[in-house]
Amino acid sequence: MSGKTSYLAGLSAEEIVARDYQARGNQIAAKRWRGTRGEIDLVARDDDGLVFIEVKKARDFARAAERLSQAQMKRIYAAASEFLASEPMGQNTPVRFDVALVNASGQMQVIENAFGL
Repeated sequence: MSGKTSYLAGLSAEEIVARDYQARGNQIAAKRWRGTRGEIDLVARDDDGLVFIEVKKARDFARAAERLSQAQMKRIYAAASEFLASEPMGQNTPVRFDVALVNASGQMQVIENAFGL
């Protein structure tokens, strides 16, 4: 895939995931939020607090899951900490880190608490 095609496929995958979270009653607080420490694909508000969502797209779910590295998880944690600085409860805000996997057919699987805190 070319760079532009990959970029557009990623945007499409993020939109699929955002719509799914909204359908489940979550409000999307941010898309492609970028701080000084990294980027978070989606941030959703749920009843308990915030959900930081990393979206991975590939031909199949297994390949998508393989694309999440330990280094990337650390960057997402750091960016999430930065995002929380603007929340009323700050670092005490309840959070969850999900990974949303999207395959070539546009189907998705969500792994809640994928990073495990």
